[in-house]
Amino acid sequence: MREHELKHFEDILKERKVQIKKNIEDSMREIEDLSDSEVGDEADHASVSTDRMIEQAISAQQTRELNEIEFALNKIRNGSYGICEMCEEDIGFQRLKVKPHARYCIVCREIIEKSAKNK
Repeated sequence: MREHELKHFEDILKERKVQIKKNIEDSMREIEDLSDSEVGDEADHASVSTDRMIEQAISAQQTRELNEIEFALNKIRNGSYGICEMCEEDIGFQRLKVKPHARYCIVCREIIEKSAKNK
């Protein structure tokens, strides 16, 4: 991968990292607000509980993505970015454009997904 392409993906990953951190902070604040809110009846309690679960699920997903981004940034630093962790071939540029923190090429990702479905 060319140096300017690597820099392009590094910039995208860093921007996404900042956005995710902000999202997680906002989500945690929302969870705190939900915990502090006064609940009038069972319906209100159920609504607040559901909202809290949704916020926690979103936060967990965002944390996973943040970890994947950190991993990708480390790969950029050590020179292994854009290489499939399974077959060690280059990950396609178009795939990286869609998912800059991709760890696998399309073929290997499909193999992983199929094996996960069969478990």
